[in-house]
Amino acid sequence: MSKLTSYLGGLIAIVSVNAFSEYDLNMTRGVTSVSRDIYGLHMMVFWVCVAIAIIVFSIMIYSLIVHRKSQGAVAANFHESTKAELLWTGIPIIILVLMAIPASSTLIDLEDTSKAQMTIKITGHQWKWQYDYPKEGISFISNLKQNSKDAIYSKNKHENYLLEVDNNLVLPVDTSIRFLITSNDVIHNWWVPDFGVKQDANPGFINDAWAKIDEIGTYRGQCAELCGKDHGFMPIVVDVVSKADYAQWVLKKQITKAAKLTQSRKTWSEKDLTSLGKKVYNTNCSSCHGITGKGIPGIFPALRGSSVATGDIKNHIGIVLHGKAGTAMASYKNILGDADIAAVITFERNSFGNQMGDLVQPSDIKSAR
Repeated sequence: MSKLTSYLGGLIAIVSVNAFSEYDLNMTRGVTSVSRDIYGLHMMVFWVCVAIAIIVFSIMIYSLIVHRKSQGAVAANFHESTKAELLWTGIPIIILVLMAIPASSTLIDLEDTSKAQMTIKITGHQWKWQYDYPKEGISFISNLKQNSKDAIYSKNKHENYLLEVDNNLVLPVDTSIRFLITSNDVIHNWWVPDFGVKQDANPGFINDAWAKIDEIGTYRGQCAELCGKDHGFMPIVVDVVSKADYAQWVLKKQITKAAKLTQSRKTWSEKDLTSLGKKVYNTNCSSCHGITGKGIPGIFPALRGSSVATGDIKNHIGIVLHGKAGTAMASYKNILGDADIAAVITFERNSFGNQMGDLVQPSDIKSAR
């Protein structure tokens, strides 16, 4: 008896844990009015389906039990019933109309960006996100954080593995924000579940969405459209801060932008160019050309001993700036600054066994733009 009690207790515990864990699979309620409306719509439809299932299966089970042959039940013999036809046609129509009213309201609200107080342009790249703040004059690239890259082939996975970036998108709380979403290469999808925003980023087109975030915090998302080999490595991290903290962050970013302009005017040493170039390469180039410059045979070319990294330096600069048509090589003209491009080209021409001895200065990049 004690063994049976123990077994039943364990079974109940397992069922309870599984039952509670199912709630983690439900739709995210979110921190915006749109996400809460979508969640409410989802739950309303869910409970309507539950009620229909209970009614239908109750009638079926009742009929199977009461009208069985062993009880002397005789099947009715009729061709059609006008009342039955009207009932099972009319009732579903009424249910669908009643569900369509709040659904239409939510869809209209989802597409209405007319009350936006600020705009963020989001551009998808293989495999990173670019964020532009037109009014503030800020632009930056958000890549998978280096500690996640280092952990890809390691058994020691840290918290938020593959869900951390080097530059978080920062937004003010209680502000209606319009997102303009596009792509520079293939189709991506910008998805943050807590905002109720999931929008395709299509090359050559601009889709829009909006959100007014009610709670300060850090929210994470991912690219939700299969976009190539590193699709799983382009997460989204958004820091929602107070309006005062946002103003301070904008000021800091603008100061950093001014400092980078100053950097592009100075002459850099080989040591400084190589050091910066290695960081830029690991962040932007290593996913295709490999951390050791060997590339991926048949897919992405190696830089070690390549005709680009050991050939005409002007051609090398031109490919990094403008990309290469018909290949996955993207244009970095509007992604990286003059100093970053100069540094990464210097690094590529003097690493992986490419001892060219070339130094590319930011002024060279500025002239080639």
